[in-house]
Amino acid sequence: MRGAAEEGGNGGERDPVDARLAGRLAELRAERGWSLDELARRSGVSRSTLSRSERGEISPTTALLGKLCAVYGRTMSRLLSEVEGEPAQVVRAADQSVWTDDATGFVRRSVSPPHAGLRAEVVEARLAAGADVSYERPPMPGMEQHIWVLDGTLVLTVGDETHELGAGDCLRFRLRGPTRFRCPGPDPVRYAVVVVLP
Repeated sequence: MRGAAEEGGNGGERDPVDARLAGRLAELRAERGWSLDELARRSGVSRSTLSRSERGEISPTTALLGKLCAVYGRTMSRLLSEVEGEPAQVVRAADQSVWTDDATGFVRRSVSPPHAGLRAEVVEARLAAGADVSYERPPMPGMEQHIWVLDGTLVLTVGDETHELGAGDCLRFRLRGPTRFRCPGPDPVRYAVVVVLP
């Protein structure tokens, strides 16, 4: 599944996962009885972008999914798992879903996707040199995260604190406010994220 600019088109054949994601986003809004205007007010995303995302005309960016996950009280992994089928107990490398946001250079591999009855998940993330991804608020306040840098350098801001992490470094925290992930370069950064639900 590939992300595209929030206001841009996807310019090619429709990805089946993107199509299912569009349908799931529409379902989540309908389950709450919200209009597009109400969702726009709650998320800070334009009504037209929301409408195009729900119709599958555009593939949402990381930032857009982050805002919608916060409104719907879901992690990004949980939302994506709802459209990618039932995860198996053993997740083979070839079967791990990968989502790419071309606009930011963010690549996300769901190494151990969410599963009913389990509170933790493992994600491998990659950011290109110069990439900068921000989340205004957590999808679930109090969610525990462990960020372990595997290769490269990651500058991570959690709330008001900024940490520069190199290969082997791990930062752990409870997510309560905004976060920002930056790759200062010159090389890309690859890191693991362990997410534990509250």
